[in-house]
Amino acid sequence: MFTLAHLSDPHIGPIQTPPLRELINKRGLGLINWYRKRHRHHSTEVLRDILRDLHAQSPGHIAVTGDLVNISLDTEFARAARWLAEVGTPQDVTLTPGNHDAYIKRVAGHAAEHWGDYMRGDDGAAFPFVRRRGPLAIVGLTTSLPTGPFMATGRLGGAQLARLAELLRALAREPLFRVVLIHHPPIPNRGHYMKRLIDGPALRALIAEHGAELLLHGHNHEQQLIWLDGPRGRVPAVGVPSASAIISDHDEPAAYNLYRIAGAPGAWECEVTSRGLREAHNGVTELMRKRLIG
Repeated sequence: MFTLAHLSDPHIGPIQTPPLRELINKRGLGLINWYRKRHRHHSTEVLRDILRDLHAQSPGHIAVTGDLVNISLDTEFARAARWLAEVGTPQDVTLTPGNHDAYIKRVAGHAAEHWGDYMRGDDGAAFPFVRRRGPLAIVGLTTSLPTGPFMATGRLGGAQLARLAELLRALAREPLFRVVLIHHPPIPNRGHYMKRLIDGPALRALIAEHGAELLLHGHNHEQQLIWLDGPRGRVPAVGVPSASAIISDHDEPAAYNLYRIAGAPGAWECEVTSRGLREAHNGVTELMRKRLIG
């Protein structure tokens, strides 16, 4: 049995107020939003507790699906790199970036510059890439791109989608459990038009044709399970809350997921366990356990 851990959207704080010249863009609005509400709902202590509990479970690999930073300041990227080193080595951790990790055009390449070792395939390829870990083929995608004010959309693009189709088709010929990592969910929540994956319909069509065993995402800061059409049955797509969220009425409290995977093609088994914060409970605890496959 192989155990894969998944956490997302740590939004590592605090934010050091930058010079005014760095705020004459979308960052200014983001900083206002941080001081108005976000800083009250994301806690470095909570994130530390989540990570400590995750490590205690001794997973075989860890997936992180983006939004490490908040408004893409240079100081944030460097701090997030130090946090990633605490999560694990590039061999043990796979990262896909989120919309906050490319907040404005000037920093579009910063994630690769600071965290590139976590975002490359076994062959050194960039997105989409493949990492083989145990029985898993981990396929990393990026939907991270700069957007205008009040927008948090993502896009894969035609080239990435075409290459993804090739990879999924080739991996299906091997005895591998294909896990797709992406920041934006393939189906948006109602009312999340400005936060959607723009080419989500194309991704869903591709999964329906070529299949995958599991898709993991972040972005919505909540525990989600939706089912996508696949060529031989449904494919679970699972999201997690922010890994730093306190218990409040704003978002679901911090949690991460563990996927225990066993079996072989045609007879895979996958059980998900969610661990996180719960009202009136001290520390990180088990929140839910569910069989997804088998």
